[in-house]
Amino acid sequence: MSIKVLGLTHVYGNQKAIDQLSFEAKPGSVLGFLGPNGAGKSTTMKILTGYLTPSSGTAQVCGFDVCDQTLEVKKHIGYLPENNPLYLDMFVHEALTFVAEIPGVANPHERIP
Repeated sequence: MSIKVLGLTHVYGNQKAIDQLSFEAKPGSVLGFLGPNGAGKSTTMKILTGYLTPSSGTAQVCGFDVCDQTLEVKKHIGYLPENNPLYLDMFVHEALTFVAEIPGVANPHERIP
């Protein structure tokens, strides 16, 4: 899986969370995404996974634009944020089962340990 980010910027009000971020991750590479709190790591991940739109710049995952081809991007990634973003009262297994039972997921009970 490849990831290409070029000039990515995201602004919350007057605060720049990401300022002209550029990098490329080629297939087979292992990367660490490190930085102090407030450095823009979570914001970048939200953009790469299609949950947030950048203020400017571009990003691609597997050759798909994260803004224009969000569904294709989501078909090629798995992302587990620090906190469950939707149903805070569900345990991990319950949340996975709920999502796996969405129409169109093949053999949901065979995919959850």
